Amino acid sequence: MKTFHRKLTIFIAVLIVIVCACSTRGPVPKAEEKSVDQRLPASLSVDKDPGTMVLIPAGHFMMGSDEGQEDERPVHSVYLDAYYIDEAEVTCSRYRHFLTETGYPPHPLWNPEHDRPEDPVVGVSWNDAAAFARWAGKRLPTEAEWEKAARGGLAGKKYPWGDEIDTAKANYDSFGIMPVKSFEPNGFGLYDLAGNVAEWCEDWYSDIYYSMSPGDNPRGPQLGEKKVVRGGAWYNNQEALLIANRYKNAPDLGNFNTGFRCVQSVHPTLAR
Repeated sequence: MKTFHRKLTIFIAVLIVIVCACSTRGPVPKAEEKSVDQRLPASLSVDKDPGTMVLIPAGHFMMGSDEGQEDERPVHSVYLDAYYIDEAEVTCSRYRHFLTETGYPPHPLWNPEHDRPEDPVVGVSWNDAAAFARWAGKRLPTEAEWEKAARGGLAGKKYPWGDEIDTAKANYDSFGIMPVKSFEPNGFGLYDLAGNVAEWCEDWYSDIYYSMSPGDNPRGPQLGEKKVVRGGAWYNNQEALLIANRYKNAPDLGNFNTGFRCVQSVHPTLAR
């Protein structure tokens, strides 16, 4: 019995020493707080849909325009987590691969015998575009993600490259669609965010949303009748190509002037 008590006493003494040592230990050094963007590749490609995606860094930007239509106001600060976005619109070639792989029904305007492989696919409804994105492991961009990407790192400019426009910079006031990457990219390395074909966004449209939009990662109204469309198209005039310009269309309708590109979320690991 004495031996047992002696061992118990020794055990308790050792435990007290350990507890005291832990309580007097200094604070554990924090891991080096690098920006989450610095640990991400600048571009990536997804197996199912191998088009190049470009990293858009986390941060704030000013969204909207006080010089445009009422639904573009007010200009407001938006914070977005980092994300990847397709450098160009989904092409007929990429969409054909999706149809072949999935058996998804082609839209009524699909005409593979006459569509050039590197033309942006058009005729797709929002539902079609969302189906492609889900298959590829991606999603459609929110309206805020689309606008930040289109601005290319520039603040307060009218177009993805600046304030002046001519037909050497974008396809507008023309007679038809051109292949993707026919013009110079913007500051983020993204193509055709003004003109050629307009693009579906994830959000439901509301003409008063900017007056109530959250400042962090806005995703649009919870409900609506039409989805946001951005960017302007080949037949539009230069006013329709303004970055802040907002359009809308029913999600089950496609036409000859609207296509899409996809994004992929990056989940931040550090608090900002």
